[in-house]
Amino acid sequence: MRLFVDTEFTDLLECELLSIGIVSENGQEFYAESSDTDWTKSGDFARAAVLPKLRALGANVFSETELSQRLRTWLTSLAQGEQIVVSVDHPTDWEFFVYLARDPETLEMPPHIKGQSIRGCVDPRDIEAYWSKHGRHAHHALHDARAIKYAFDEACSRDASKRLTALAGNASRMVDISRLRDETSGDADPE
Repeated sequence: MRLFVDTEFTDLLECELLSIGIVSENGQEFYAESSDTDWTKSGDFARAAVLPKLRALGANVFSETELSQRLRTWLTSLAQGEQIVVSVDHPTDWEFFVYLARDPETLEMPPHIKGQSIRGCVDPRDIEAYWSKHGRHAHHALHDARAIKYAFDEACSRDASKRLTALAGNASRMVDISRLRDETSGDADPE
């Protein structure tokens, strides 16, 4: 199971969680905002681009303790023992995910959860294509997670297409080679 995670936070220097958005490869979603964060610690970017999108009607706003518990419960119901690959495009997203998903007693991550940076795999043009199709909601963690999943799926689709094209090219060459072998071997066709 692959998850796509995005977080919004106050600032890179005074880094406190504002929200987390997660989309699974099969479209299940998790979104929550932290009620513990002091918004006054937000940098100029977060004040302008992130804070206006928080506390929307029906937003899931929890203390970090409750948010963490809800995330762990969601992960358990989602994975059912299956390996989980958490895909992020920024290291801070992984750090916040670990902080929230780790066992509160041992502070360790469940062994079936691994992280993966996909920053080099996604094309910013695909993220822009997502915004063009679905409206620009950049810097909202759930919308960003959806855009990252879309871009990753597009990259995989292109990669699969390239592989299929290569396989098709190899298959036609194999036919050509077998014809060449038949023609040059001098073996008579049994028919």
